[in-house]
Amino acid sequence: MNGAAPSLKLAGRTITTDKPAFVMSIVNADRDSFFAKSRGGFFLAKRHIAQGADIIDIGGESTRPGSRYIDAKEEIRRVIPVIKKIRRFSDMPISVDTRKYDVMSAAFDAGADILNDVSAMEDDPRLIKFAAQNKIPVILMHKKGIPSTMQSQASYEDVFKEVSQYLEERAEIALQNGISSDKIIVDPGIGFGKNTAQNAVLIRKAGELCQKKYMVLMALSRKSFFGQVCGRKVQDRLWGTIAADVYSILNGVSMVRVHDTVAAVDSVKVIKEILNAGS
Repeated sequence: MNGAAPSLKLAGRTITTDKPAFVMSIVNADRDSFFAKSRGGFFLAKRHIAQGADIIDIGGESTRPGSRYIDAKEEIRRVIPVIKKIRRFSDMPISVDTRKYDVMSAAFDAGADILNDVSAMEDDPRLIKFAAQNKIPVILMHKKGIPSTMQSQASYEDVFKEVSQYLEERAEIALQNGISSDKIIVDPGIGFGKNTAQNAVLIRKAGELCQKKYMVLMALSRKSFFGQVCGRKVQDRLWGTIAADVYSILNGVSMVRVHDTVAAVDSVKVIKEILNAGS
Protein backbone atom coordinates (compact mmCIF):
# COMPACT_ATOMS: atom_id res chain seq x y z
CA MET A 1 0.00 0.00 0.00
CA ASN A 2 1.63 3.25 -1.15
CA GLY A 3 -1.23 5.70 -0.68
CA ALA A 4 -1.87 6.07 -4.42
CA ALA A 5 -5.53 6.79 -5.23
CA PRO A 6 -7.26 4.12 -7.36
CA SER A 7 -9.12 4.73 -10.60
CA LEU A 8 -11.74 2.74 -12.50
CA LYS A 9 -12.81 2.91 -16.14
CA LEU A 10 -16.56 3.00 -16.68
CA ALA A 11 -18.21 2.79 -20.09
CA GLY A 12 -17.84 6.48 -20.88
CA ARG A 13 -15.48 7.93 -18.28
CA THR A 14 -12.83 7.13 -15.74
CA ILE A 15 -13.61 7.70 -12.08
CA THR A 16 -11.03 8.47 -9.43
CA THR A 17 -11.03 9.23 -5.73
CA ASP A 18 -8.76 11.27 -3.52
CA LYS A 19 -8.95 8.46 -0.96
CA PRO A 20 -6.67 5.40 -0.86
CA ALA A 21 -9.72 3.24 -1.66
CA PHE A 22 -13.16 3.76 -3.20
CA VAL A 23 -16.00 3.91 -0.70
CA MET A 24 -19.02 2.07 -2.12
CA SER A 25 -22.16 2.80 -0.11
CA ILE A 26 -25.06 0.38 0.13
CA VAL A 27 -28.70 1.05 -0.73
CA ASN A 28 -30.90 -2.03 -0.33
CA ALA A 29 -34.18 -1.55 -2.16
CA ASP A 30 -35.69 -4.56 -0.43
CA ARG A 31 -37.13 -5.35 2.98
CA ASP A 32 -35.04 -8.43 3.70
CA SER A 33 -31.51 -7.07 4.09
CA PHE A 34 -29.86 -8.06 7.37
CA PHE A 35 -29.19 -4.45 8.48
CA ALA A 36 -32.42 -2.46 8.61
CA LYS A 37 -30.74 0.94 8.21
CA SER A 38 -29.43 -0.09 4.78
CA ARG A 39 -32.99 -0.43 3.46
CA GLY A 40 -34.16 2.53 1.46
CA GLY A 41 -34.16 4.27 -1.88
CA PHE A 42 -33.31 7.64 -3.35
CA PHE A 43 -33.16 9.54 -0.07
CA LEU A 44 -30.75 7.03 1.44
CA ALA A 45 -28.60 7.27 -1.70
CA LYS A 46 -28.73 11.07 -1.52
CA ARG A 47 -27.50 10.92 2.09
CA HIS A 48 -24.60 8.64 1.14
CA ILE A 49 -23.63 11.03 -1.67
CA ALA A 50 -23.66 14.01 0.70
CA GLN A 51 -21.50 12.06 3.17
CA GLY A 52 -18.75 11.45 0.62
CA ALA A 53 -19.44 8.11 -1.07
CA ASP A 54 -17.58 7.40 -4.31
CA ILE A 55 -20.05 4.80 -5.64
CA ILE A 56 -23.65 3.87 -4.75
CA ASP A 57 -24.42 0.13 -4.81
CA ILE A 58 -28.12 -0.65 -5.25
CA GLY A 59 -29.58 -4.09 -4.65
CA GLY A 60 -33.14 -5.36 -4.91
CA GLU A 61 -32.58 -8.98 -3.90
CA SER A 62 -31.31 -9.96 -0.47
CA THR A 63 -28.37 -12.38 -0.41
CA ARG A 64 -28.04 -12.67 3.36
CA PRO A 65 -27.61 -16.24 4.67
CA GLY A 66 -30.99 -17.99 4.59
CA SER A 67 -32.62 -15.60 2.13
CA ARG A 68 -34.60 -16.66 -0.94
CA TYR A 69 -34.10 -15.44 -4.49
CA ILE A 70 -36.77 -13.32 -6.22
CA ASP A 71 -37.68 -13.05 -9.90
CA ALA A 72 -36.27 -10.47 -12.29
CA LYS A 73 -39.54 -8.52 -12.68
CA GLU A 74 -39.76 -7.85 -8.95
CA GLU A 75 -36.09 -6.92 -8.76
CA ILE A 76 -36.50 -4.47 -11.65
CA ARG A 77 -39.54 -2.96 -9.96
CA ARG A 78 -37.46 -2.29 -6.86
CA VAL A 79 -34.21 -0.93 -8.29
CA ILE A 80 -34.97 0.93 -11.53
CA PRO A 81 -36.96 3.83 -9.98
CA VAL A 82 -34.11 4.39 -7.51
CA ILE A 83 -31.51 4.48 -10.28
CA LYS A 84 -33.58 6.93 -12.33
CA LYS A 85 -34.03 9.28 -9.38
CA ILE A 86 -30.33 9.22 -8.54
CA ARG A 87 -29.42 9.86 -12.15
CA ARG A 88 -31.66 12.92 -12.31
CA PHE A 89 -29.95 14.23 -9.18
CA SER A 90 -26.30 13.26 -9.67
CA ASP A 91 -23.73 11.67 -11.97
CA MET A 92 -22.54 9.54 -9.03
CA PRO A 93 -21.33 6.13 -10.29
CA ILE A 94 -23.98 3.47 -9.65
CA SER A 95 -23.30 -0.20 -9.12
CA VAL A 96 -26.10 -2.76 -9.27
CA ASP A 97 -26.01 -5.83 -7.06
CA THR A 98 -27.67 -8.41 -9.30
CA ARG A 99 -27.18 -11.86 -10.82
CA LYS A 100 -29.61 -11.34 -13.68
CA TYR A 101 -29.16 -10.13 -17.25
CA ASP A 102 -32.66 -8.64 -17.46
CA VAL A 103 -32.09 -6.58 -14.32
CA MET A 104 -28.65 -5.33 -15.37
CA SER A 105 -29.83 -4.50 -18.87
CA ALA A 106 -32.70 -2.39 -17.50
CA ALA A 107 -30.39 -0.82 -14.93
CA PHE A 108 -27.78 0.10 -17.54
CA ASP A 109 -30.47 1.73 -19.67
CA ALA A 110 -31.56 3.70 -16.59
CA GLY A 111 -28.03 4.96 -15.99
CA ALA A 112 -26.16 2.33 -13.94
CA ASP A 113 -22.42 1.91 -14.47
CA ILE A 114 -21.13 -1.24 -12.74
CA LEU A 115 -22.26 -4.86 -12.37
CA ASN A 116 -21.81 -6.35 -8.89
CA ASP A 117 -22.59 -10.07 -9.25
CA VAL A 118 -22.45 -12.39 -6.23
CA SER A 119 -22.42 -15.34 -8.65
CA ALA A 120 -19.41 -14.03 -10.64
CA MET A 121 -21.62 -14.17 -13.76
CA GLU A 122 -22.25 -17.92 -13.38
CA ASP A 123 -25.98 -17.72 -12.69
CA ASP A 124 -26.71 -15.83 -15.92
CA PRO A 125 -23.85 -16.18 -18.44
CA ARG A 126 -25.50 -13.62 -20.74
CA LEU A 127 -24.07 -10.99 -18.42
CA ILE A 128 -20.55 -11.72 -19.68
CA LYS A 129 -21.23 -10.59 -23.25
CA PHE A 130 -23.41 -7.76 -22.02
CA ALA A 131 -20.64 -6.35 -19.84
CA ALA A 132 -18.09 -6.74 -22.61
CA GLN A 133 -20.25 -5.09 -25.27
CA ASN A 134 -21.17 -2.18 -23.03
CA LYS A 135 -17.68 -1.81 -21.53
CA ILE A 136 -18.88 -1.85 -17.94
CA PRO A 137 -16.78 -2.95 -14.95
CA VAL A 138 -17.72 -6.20 -13.25
CA ILE A 139 -17.35 -7.26 -9.62
CA LEU A 140 -16.91 -11.02 -9.40
CA MET A 141 -17.64 -12.55 -6.00
CA HIS A 142 -16.94 -16.01 -4.61
CA LYS A 143 -19.68 -17.93 -2.83
CA LYS A 144 -20.56 -21.56 -2.18
CA GLY A 145 -24.07 -22.66 -3.08
CA ILE A 146 -27.03 -20.30 -2.70
CA PRO A 147 -27.89 -18.04 0.25
CA SER A 148 -30.48 -20.43 1.68
CA THR A 149 -27.89 -23.22 2.05
CA MET A 150 -24.41 -21.70 1.74
CA GLN A 151 -23.48 -21.67 5.42
CA SER A 152 -23.70 -25.46 5.48
CA GLN A 153 -21.03 -25.67 2.76
CA ALA A 154 -18.06 -24.01 4.50
CA SER A 155 -15.62 -26.82 3.70
CA TYR A 156 -12.18 -26.08 2.20
CA GLU A 157 -8.74 -27.64 2.27
CA ASP A 158 -7.11 -24.24 1.70
CA VAL A 159 -9.71 -21.45 1.68
CA PHE A 160 -7.46 -18.72 0.28
CA LYS A 161 -6.08 -20.90 -2.51
CA GLU A 162 -9.52 -22.17 -3.51
CA VAL A 163 -11.23 -18.77 -3.43
CA SER A 164 -8.38 -17.11 -5.32
CA GLN A 165 -8.32 -19.88 -7.93
CA TYR A 166 -12.08 -19.65 -8.47
CA LEU A 167 -11.94 -15.87 -8.92
CA GLU A 168 -9.01 -16.17 -11.30
CA GLU A 169 -10.94 -18.70 -13.38
CA ARG A 170 -13.99 -16.44 -13.53
CA ALA A 171 -11.81 -13.46 -14.42
CA GLU A 172 -10.17 -15.48 -17.19
CA ILE A 173 -13.59 -16.24 -18.69
CA ALA A 174 -14.38 -12.52 -18.57
CA LEU A 175 -11.09 -11.73 -20.31
CA GLN A 176 -11.70 -14.34 -23.01
CA ASN A 177 -15.06 -12.74 -23.75
CA GLY A 178 -13.72 -9.21 -24.14
CA ILE A 179 -13.87 -7.67 -20.67
CA SER A 180 -10.59 -5.85 -20.08
CA SER A 181 -8.52 -6.55 -16.98
CA ASP A 182 -8.86 -2.97 -15.72
CA LYS A 183 -12.64 -3.49 -15.53
CA ILE A 184 -12.44 -6.64 -13.37
CA ILE A 185 -12.82 -6.39 -9.60
CA VAL A 186 -12.73 -9.47 -7.38
CA ASP A 187 -14.47 -10.00 -4.04
CA PRO A 188 -13.67 -13.00 -1.78
CA GLY A 189 -17.25 -13.12 -0.53
CA ILE A 190 -16.78 -12.76 3.20
CA GLY A 191 -19.57 -14.66 4.95
CA PHE A 192 -20.77 -16.45 1.82
CA GLY A 193 -20.16 -20.08 2.68
CA LYS A 194 -17.23 -19.44 5.05
CA ASN A 195 -16.83 -19.86 8.78
CA THR A 196 -15.14 -17.42 11.17
CA ALA A 197 -11.61 -18.77 10.74
CA GLN A 198 -11.94 -18.91 6.94
CA ASN A 199 -13.24 -15.35 6.81
CA ALA A 200 -10.28 -14.21 8.92
CA VAL A 201 -7.81 -15.81 6.50
CA LEU A 202 -9.46 -14.13 3.54
CA ILE A 203 -9.44 -10.72 5.23
CA ARG A 204 -5.77 -11.11 6.12
CA LYS A 205 -4.71 -12.10 2.60
CA ALA A 206 -7.29 -10.30 0.42
CA GLY A 207 -4.72 -8.00 -1.18
CA GLU A 208 -2.97 -11.06 -2.63
CA LEU A 209 -6.03 -12.48 -4.43
CA CYS A 210 -5.49 -13.55 -8.04
CA GLN A 211 -1.78 -12.75 -7.75
CA LYS A 212 -2.70 -9.05 -7.49
CA LYS A 213 -3.86 -8.92 -11.11
CA TYR A 214 -7.16 -7.18 -10.37
CA MET A 215 -8.69 -4.63 -8.06
CA VAL A 216 -10.11 -6.15 -4.88
CA LEU A 217 -13.37 -5.18 -3.18
CA MET A 218 -14.07 -6.07 0.44
CA ALA A 219 -17.73 -6.23 1.53
CA LEU A 220 -17.31 -6.57 5.28
CA SER A 221 -19.81 -4.14 6.68
CA ARG A 222 -21.49 -5.35 9.91
CA LYS A 223 -21.32 -9.01 8.86
CA SER A 224 -21.79 -11.96 11.20
CA PHE A 225 -18.00 -12.38 11.37
CA PHE A 226 -17.90 -9.42 13.75
CA GLY A 227 -20.70 -10.86 15.80
CA GLN A 228 -18.78 -14.11 16.13
CA VAL A 229 -15.49 -12.42 17.00
CA CYS A 230 -16.79 -9.59 19.20
CA GLY A 231 -20.09 -10.93 20.46
CA ARG A 232 -21.96 -7.96 18.99
CA LYS A 233 -25.37 -7.65 17.39
CA VAL A 234 -25.59 -6.14 13.91
CA GLN A 235 -26.28 -2.62 15.18
CA ASP A 236 -23.05 -2.69 17.24
CA ARG A 237 -20.60 -4.00 14.62
CA LEU A 238 -19.35 -0.71 13.19
CA TRP A 239 -16.06 -0.65 15.10
CA GLY A 240 -15.09 -4.15 14.06
CA THR A 241 -16.01 -3.30 10.47
CA ILE A 242 -13.78 -0.21 10.45
CA ALA A 243 -10.84 -2.18 11.88
CA ALA A 244 -11.13 -4.83 9.17
CA ASP A 245 -11.66 -2.28 6.38
CA VAL A 246 -8.58 -0.31 7.44
CA TYR A 247 -6.51 -3.49 7.64
CA SER A 248 -7.71 -4.50 4.17
CA ILE A 249 -6.90 -1.14 2.59
CA LEU A 250 -3.42 -1.11 4.11
CA ASN A 251 -2.88 -4.52 2.55
CA GLY A 252 -3.86 -3.60 -0.99
CA VAL A 253 -7.66 -3.55 -1.24
CA SER A 254 -8.97 -0.81 -3.56
CA MET A 255 -12.67 -0.68 -2.67
CA VAL A 256 -14.78 -1.15 0.47
CA ARG A 257 -18.53 -1.70 0.43
CA VAL A 258 -20.12 -0.07 3.47
CA HIS A 259 -23.32 0.81 5.29
CA ASP A 260 -21.75 3.65 7.28
CA THR A 261 -20.41 6.23 4.85
CA VAL A 262 -19.21 8.88 7.31
CA ALA A 263 -17.19 6.40 9.37
CA ALA A 264 -15.71 4.80 6.25
CA VAL A 265 -14.79 8.13 4.64
CA ASP A 266 -13.17 9.41 7.83
CA SER A 267 -11.16 6.23 8.28
CA VAL A 268 -9.78 6.26 4.73
CA LYS A 269 -8.92 9.96 5.03
CA VAL A 270 -6.87 9.16 8.13
CA ILE A 271 -5.11 6.34 6.27
CA LYS A 272 -4.26 8.75 3.46
CA GLU A 273 -2.88 11.38 5.84
CA ILE A 274 -0.67 8.87 7.63
CA LEU A 275 0.63 7.29 4.44
CA ASN A 276 1.46 10.69 2.95
CA ALA A 277 3.11 12.09 6.07
CA GLY A 278 6.66 13.25 5.40
CA SER A 279 6.47 12.48 1.68
